[in-house]
Amino acid sequence: MDFLPKKIDEYVLAHSQAEPQLLQQLNRETWQKVLQPRMLSGHFQGRVLSMLSKLIRPKNILEIGTYTGYSALCLAEGMQASGELHTIDINEELHDFQRKYFDLSGFGKHIIQHTGNALEIIPKFDIVFDLVFIDADKYNYPNYLELVLPKLSKGAVILSDNVLWSGKVVEKVKEDDMDTKALLVYNKLLNEHPKLETVLLPIRDGLTISRVL
Repeated sequence: MDFLPKKIDEYVLAHSQAEPQLLQQLNRETWQKVLQPRMLSGHFQGRVLSMLSKLIRPKNILEIGTYTGYSALCLAEGMQASGELHTIDINEELHDFQRKYFDLSGFGKHIIQHTGNALEIIPKFDIVFDLVFIDADKYNYPNYLELVLPKLSKGAVILSDNVLWSGKVVEKVKEDDMDTKALLVYNKLLNEHPKLETVLLPIRDGLTISRVL
């Protein structure tokens, strides 16, 4: 679902920071070689992620859902020089693709890949995170939130992607649509959680910014 008219969307892109050359290359190769390229954050959302990270200046970043590494590189742009970005993906087939672009960037040594089930990996971290980006299987969004909250610093920020889910969150939900049901629970949880303040932005497929109080 397009939430903005095409001409407005084009104007927004034309008046936002240009997409860095390496990310242009990653964008193209993802569309050429990888299944479900629409999962890519893309130019505008990538610049939003980069800007937010630069404003937050996180030391440690956690990303749940790497895909081809585009969003990780955007988030890394604002990371402190001594920081680390831990990114988790269940698809081991994309590991080398991700690593190629991580190493081509200036952040390769600071980006640590984890392959497997995030529900099993997150509890093993003995790290305090300042920024978390959740962009994985929607059904487990509430579970990811429960796992990451104890590992966040005061003032840390949680970014949650696809929270409007192509508009399905305001439509009649099919009985077997477990992803939409989970997102409805998740969005309500973020909005009502006593330890979070949240704003939901209609960027791309919906991006929520939640700050730990």
